[in-house]
Amino acid sequence: MTDSTDRAEDLRSGPRERLGQSIAAVNRVILGKSRQIDLAFSALLAGGHLLIEDLPGVGKTTLAHAIAVVTGGRWQRIQFTNDLLPADILGVSVWLRTDETFEFRPGPIFANVVLADEINRATPRTQSALLEAMAEQQVSVDGHTHPLPPPFFVIATQNPLDLVGTYPLPDSQLDRFLLRIRLGYPAPEQERALLVEPDRRNLLAALSKAMSPDDLLALANTAESLHVSEPVLDYIQMLVQATRTHAAL
Repeated sequence: MTDSTDRAEDLRSGPRERLGQSIAAVNRVILGKSRQIDLAFSALLAGGHLLIEDLPGVGKTTLAHAIAVVTGGRWQRIQFTNDLLPADILGVSVWLRTDETFEFRPGPIFANVVLADEINRATPRTQSALLEAMAEQQVSVDGHTHPLPPPFFVIATQNPLDLVGTYPLPDSQLDRFLLRIRLGYPAPEQERALLVEPDRRNLLAALSKAMSPDDLLALANTAESLHVSEPVLDYIQMLVQATRTHAAL
């Protein structure tokens, strides 16, 4: 009993406190979107991935960038375009003439937080490079499997499909995302604040990390150990079953 109490107290004074600081820091950059920010951190702690879908210019990339900075660890931004290749994401094996062997050079996917910007501007072949990484936290190149650093979190942004140069995400790709959120336009008071406050790029540059990968792993382990009652599980299962037969879905 004492050990569990001490562990809970450590979380309140350590990772949990730093989580609150991280959320507060992101809210200072992205105004009026506290619910979406809470959902983004929920996906992170649940071990899932996040898809942000909306029109250009509403702060999708800024939100993903802010989360990547405050949560610490190593992060990479991948700008998806129609000429991006899977090797540009995963990495390549390079022939070393001196050793007469191949050496694997990791790609930008080898990070704790990966920002896949405008993911639906890449071809389906390139999008498929993320499937194994997002599902199994590993990548396979030239017959060799390479584990990704934990925690591993993908934040992808997506433009509406009616915009020029976009490809629809296949179901197998959508299934890798735990949540899909939209930001929407800011309310008038937040829009006025955006006009008079410093540029969001300056605020991003001033952000500093408030957490570490170890903090995230500790909080994720705590979230995984939460008790869920039988009635709640029944309700979840009913919702899942309903989505399989509902005409609108």
